[in-house]
Formats: sequence, structure tokens, C-alpha cells
Amino acid sequence: MTSPLRSVWEAPAAQPPPPRRVWRDWVLVGVIPVIALLEGLARPDLPWRVLWVVVLIAVVPTLLWRRTHPLPMLAIAFATTAIVTVLTGADSQFATTAYFLILIYAVVRWGSGRAMLLGSAIVLASFLLSLLLGPLLLSDVIGSVAVLAMTTTLGVAFRGRAAARARELDRVKLQEREQLARDLHDTVAHHVSAIAIQAQAGTAVAATDPDAAVEVLRVIEREASRTLAEMRSIVRVLRREDGHELAPSPTIADLRQLVQPESGGPVVDLQLTGDIEAVPPTIAATVYRLAQEGVTNARRHARNTTRIEVLVHADAAGIRLDVRDDGDPAASAAPGYGITGMIERATLLGGTCQAAPAPDGGWVVTAVLPRSGWST
Repeated sequence: MTSPLRSVWEAPAAQPPPPRRVWRDWVLVGVIPVIALLEGLARPDLPWRVLWVVVLIAVVPTLLWRRTHPLPMLAIAFATTAIVTVLTGADSQFATTAYFLILIYAVVRWGSGRAMLLGSAIVLASFLLSLLLGPLLLSDVIGSVAVLAMTTTLGVAFRGRAAARARELDRVKLQEREQLARDLHDTVAHHVSAIAIQAQAGTAVAATDPDAAVEVLRVIEREASRTLAEMRSIVRVLRREDGHELAPSPTIADLRQLVQPESGGPVVDLQLTGDIEAVPPTIAATVYRLAQEGVTNARRHARNTTRIEVLVHADAAGIRLDVRDDGDPAASAAPGYGITGMIERATLLGGTCQAAPAPDGGWVVTAVLPRSGWST
């Protein structure tokens, strides 16, 4: 078997799997027998017309399973008509036989490569049988070949389009999973950093102020509970395969959660300016995650930080995020997973993200998401 033929032979069935049957199938099963019966009554000159009407009606139910079992249904229909043709010595002259094209289309559209090749052999054998039983006009041969070619082309075209849609859906799912993985990193990093800071503060005051230590423990408990809830929500989505459940979508308004005071931690100052309400949900979620990562990095890595500023401004050009801290001057370091994820998020939306030490001390994160990328 040659390589091209082998590749077709080993091709899997069409994806996604076909529906078992739809309302159109029942319409066909109900209408085609009526058409065959009317044609038999209207054309008394057809040979063996009663037998052919019975045969055509008998094989109509194959249409109900043509998607899930395309090759067996095609084989049943063509084998039945071939047997009747051999026994009577006359091919079917009924125009209703044209519904067999639906079975041919189904094999090409839904069947595996093996089913397509075997189905082609069955159709070819039926065509040769017609040639053996009597001469055919050249115009009939050309017309039959043209109709078969058109039916096959339609099946290949719709099969290819469905496959392209499936690949695009898989790409979107993969991209969503990558985003969820970044969300998981951002969520865990933010809350665990807060828990670590609170634990340090609790250790410092435990001996001198037990009441303050108890309050710190309550804050740690709240942070841990919130972390578990968000992690479960994201992991639940990651485990799903149908993609129907969406990931949590924080908004810019949720940035106020970042400014909640933490014992022993720097003060977070949030400023929202411009037309914030007009920002699309996808962009808002990205801005939130970028700001969350920026605040987390400042709390975790900045030295002697007392204040963190989060500035968000939306205008006709897009939206801009700045996260600054007043910590000691820091040397530039290789970007970790958090900063890399921030850059990837901004790039996916046609924007930019930079994180670097500020000239006057501290660390600054600047992200710009232009409106031109909001539709991507």
C-alpha cells in the first residue's frame, strides 16, 4: 500500500463525533417513502416498479444511522439494490434512488479513512454492475461521475471545516488553560505572600501583645480560606474537559481587595481614573492579575517598603497600569515566572508590560493595553 493510500486508510473518523440523529433525519425517513410511492404510481412504465418501491422504502431507515455507522449503512443499501438488480436483470430507474447520495456523503463526511476507501469500492462495484447489465449512454456516465464528484467534494469540504473548527476550539482551550495556570500562580503567590507577612508580624508581637497575635491569626485564617476557595475554583475548571465552566473573572473594582490593610505590611494606595466602567471584562481581568502580581512582588521582594501605589487610568487610547513601591533601590534581576506571565498576558492583548527598578528607588511595573488589542 503506497504512502498516500496508507495515510488515507489510517485516517480516523471525523471529529467532533456526529450527533446520533436530528429532526431532519425523521423528516427524510417520512418523506422519501412517500416520494417513492408516488413515483411508482405516476410511472407505470418502470420495470419491476412494485418491487423497487418496496426495496427503496425498506432501505430508507439506513439514513437514521448514516452518521454513526456510515459504512455499514452504505453497504446495506447498495448490497440490497445490487441483489435485486441481479435477480431482475434490470437496474433501478427510479429517481428516488438519488437519496443514496446522502449515504455516500455521510461516509465521506463522518467515516474513517478505511470507511471512505471501502465505501468507494462499494460504489464503484455498483457502477460496474450497471455497466454489465446494459450499455449506458456517455452522457449518463459523465452525469453520474459529476454528481458523485460533487457529493464527495461537499463531504470533504464540510469535514475539513469541522476539523478546522475543532482545532481552533482546542487552541482556545489550551490558551484558556495557560491563562488559568497563570491565574493559579498569581492567586497562590499573592495570598501566600500575605500569609507569610502576617505570620512574621504575629511572631514579632506574640510575646508582648497576645491580643494582636490572635488578630493576626484571624487574618491568616481568612487569607488561607480565600486562597483555598480560589484554588479550588481554578482547579475545578482545569479538570473539566467540556469547557462549559468559565474561569473566575475578576474586575477592576476587585482591585480594592488589594488595598486591605495587613498587619506589618506596606500601605497600598489605589487610584482609578478615566472611563473604567467601559473596560471589557477580559481586559479588566488582565489588569487585575497584573496589579495583583505587581503588589505581591512588592510585598515579597521590596526592602523597607512602606507604601505601594496602584494607578489605573483608562482613556480613548487604552488602559494603563502602574504599580510602584518606595522600597530601597533594587538591582535588576532575571524575570521569574510571575513577571514572565505578566509580559505574556499583556502581549496576548497587543500590549506591553515592563517591570524594572525605578531610578529613584523601589520597583515599578508599567503595563499598557491599547484599545486596538481589546478585540483579540
